[in-house]
Amino acid sequence: MKTRAITGILFVIVMVGSVLLGQYIFGAFYLVLSAFTLYEFYKLVSEKTAKPDVGAGIINGVMVFAGFALLTLSNNMALLIDYKTTHALLFLLPVSASMIFIRQLFTRSLMPFNNIAYTCLGVLLVIAPFTFFFAMAYTQGAYNFHFPLAFLILLWGNDTGAYLVGRSFGKTKLFERHSPKKTWEGFIGGIIISAGIALIIGHFWGELKWNQWVSIAILISCFGTLGDLVESMFKRSINVKDSGSILPGHGGLLDRFDGLLIAAPVVYTYLYFIAT
Repeated sequence: MKTRAITGILFVIVMVGSVLLGQYIFGAFYLVLSAFTLYEFYKLVSEKTAKPDVGAGIINGVMVFAGFALLTLSNNMALLIDYKTTHALLFLLPVSASMIFIRQLFTRSLMPFNNIAYTCLGVLLVIAPFTFFFAMAYTQGAYNFHFPLAFLILLWGNDTGAYLVGRSFGKTKLFERHSPKKTWEGFIGGIIISAGIALIIGHFWGELKWNQWVSIAILISCFGTLGDLVESMFKRSINVKDSGSILPGHGGLLDRFDGLLIAAPVVYTYLYFIAT
């Protein structure tokens, strides 16, 4: 328990610091973090299911994140970043993606398309959500750390609320087939606590109305829980308990960011339509 607590505190400090230290630290940190998370995904798959092309997958993942991150910056900081250069990087993606297919021609494998599928799935499942999370900071133009920081706070609030309420009052299973410990009581408790935190955020940060912050909290609670269930389904399909051991007492990076996988794209889409 002590190790888990220390790891949790350090994790929160690093995550909050990455948001507060400015847009370049923010972008670089999540580029590296998404690449390591993708590597963790490939390592799990390689041990149990298929043989994804780790090198080609990570190269494509980095290009996807960097390309769309630079596109986001060029839309909001046209004087600092060349727009044509950004698009050139994006247009190189089909070329780099073809590596995933071509390299399988030279690999001895009974199921090459399984390898291709899991290589592409990793980019979609891991890199795309982190890219949306990065873009969240620019939904109103210039870099604004309030949106990604609020996302993290609301996600942590939901997870904490769901755990505490579920542990104290949970009786009705939410989705026992994939996550036996989750309950409807915990799920509702997580929503209520996250929404309460959103009300406080709305009082101090005026970019959005209070009801819009609460709507974001509800979206994070619902789709964050779905992301958690999807990651649990993935781990059960390959018969592992934790995605890794990089975070003592907490498991792997996928375990810590499962709530972001589906929630980040959904919240960004919501912000795009109401905040731009």
